[in-house]
Amino acid sequence: MANKQIQKGGEGAQQLQAETMIVVGIDEKRAREIYQEMNLQLRKDYSQEAFEIATSRVSEFENRLMPKMDEVDGALEAFADPSFQLLLVEAQKTAASTERPADYDLLAELLIHRFLKGENRVTRAGISRAVEIVDEISDEALLGLTVFHSVTFFFPASGDIIQGLNTLNDLFGKIFYGTLPIGNEWLDHLDILDAVRVNSIGNMKTIEQYYPEMLVGYIDVGIEKESENYNKAIDLLKNNGLPQNILVDHALNSDFARVNLPSKKQVDSLTLQQQVVQNGQVSILSIPLSEIQINAIKSIYDLYKQDGKIRQQNIKQLMVEWDKQPNLKKLREWWDKLSSSIQITSVGKVLAHSNAQRCDKNLPPLN
Repeated sequence: MANKQIQKGGEGAQQLQAETMIVVGIDEKRAREIYQEMNLQLRKDYSQEAFEIATSRVSEFENRLMPKMDEVDGALEAFADPSFQLLLVEAQKTAASTERPADYDLLAELLIHRFLKGENRVTRAGISRAVEIVDEISDEALLGLTVFHSVTFFFPASGDIIQGLNTLNDLFGKIFYGTLPIGNEWLDHLDILDAVRVNSIGNMKTIEQYYPEMLVGYIDVGIEKESENYNKAIDLLKNNGLPQNILVDHALNSDFARVNLPSKKQVDSLTLQQQVVQNGQVSILSIPLSEIQINAIKSIYDLYKQDGKIRQQNIKQLMVEWDKQPNLKKLREWWDKLSSSIQITSVGKVLAHSNAQRCDKNLPPLN
């Protein structure tokens, strides 16, 4: 690579010259070399017989880890980070100790999460502890933890009620990879591993109580069709250059219309889709709403009818639609039997989230 030196300066100017510094990044080949260098530290911990088994498992972990790291932009550079190398050694030790193949993918997801969120010391501590207990957590406890986290973290983005339930049903269909745990033994196990805090005082909210609070836009009464408020809502949309399909038929009560969002909080992130033709090619542009347009949609919520009886009927109807989805019905039957109050720790969150991403790689990252 040629070394280019350029000097420019006016009269009386002081001219400086610098050598070109070439920074060599880490490719997959070098990352695998570092992986093997870290792996050598395991030799002193095992007998010859055990080392052969450990080497086989660690090699399998390597083959699961490297493609995942290579897919994430810049992730291979983490292999040059001393703190990441120390975590890598711990992950190799855990991989050597486990006979469960799924643990290798789980460890890989944890290391990717370490790269993505490693600047946060609290998150880093949680990941380090999670790596240590991967080989200790039982299958049923890990599944229960993952399902619990998924209920409290993942929500449908679609404003369409039926489509939103379909999305949740598909998600839990991927996460239900085993038999859901029953009783309290799995919770005690997670508590011992610092993944959850179990409190026998207090009860969990049922699915029927919890999801209507999280998806309040699904069960709010809305605006009665052909009413004065309905006409006002249509005028608000027309006068502010907004499409009328923002207001849709209420799937839980055909006499009403509602804003097509899971909650009012999502109004700020709405965009308008505009079709653009350039050089004969059609593309779709997402245009953020103006502040005036955002306020116009929020004003529509002020036109909603406030009727506790109708709202409760909507909740009941939502649960009817919920139980039509096999995975959601299964979730409800399991969740509503949880007898203790549960709080997931930072260790449990990264472990559960990484396991969920192992089941569905399209899930959003942990904040």
